Amino acid sequence: MAMVMLNIGILAIVGAFNSGALALGRASRTSTATAIAETQLELFRGLKYANIVQQTSEWSAAVGDSTWTADAAYQQNMAAPVAPKALVPTVATCPNTNANSCDPSFSATGPDGKSYRVDTYLYYDTPSGGGQLKVVTVVVRLSTDLAHSLARETSTFDPSTGA
Repeated sequence: MAMVMLNIGILAIVGAFNSGALALGRASRTSTATAIAETQLELFRGLKYANIVQQTSEWSAAVGDSTWTADAAYQQNMAAPVAPKALVPTVATCPNTNANSCDPSFSATGPDGKSYRVDTYLYYDTPSGGGQLKVVTVVVRLSTDLAHSLARETSTFDPSTGA
């Protein structure tokens, strides 16, 4: 009887360790994805307002990707923008030294060695009583699971902060 009770206790502990390991892995991926999203937004924060744009060729590729266009940021703000929302015009060549600032969808390797997909959504919005702003939303997904986002960060940029 003691052996049966001991086995039940040990199996419960093994199950708890397995569950903890899965939760720790999920938290690690989410933390890494959030750091990647913040890094991407910091890239935009270091640019002049006029240089927050996307390259036409990269934009066309992103719009052709069903995962990119299925995201809520695209569907609600960019698929058919209703005033005061509008699309930010694309440019032929990226005016910035870091090409990721002009690419709406690219892959990045996190510090954990895993590949993440970084999707950037860019559009104009005008709050009531205010001036036109550029809104940037960065969504990070694990490259092996594009159906689920791990991190989503949004920031607005005002033209008065630098042209």
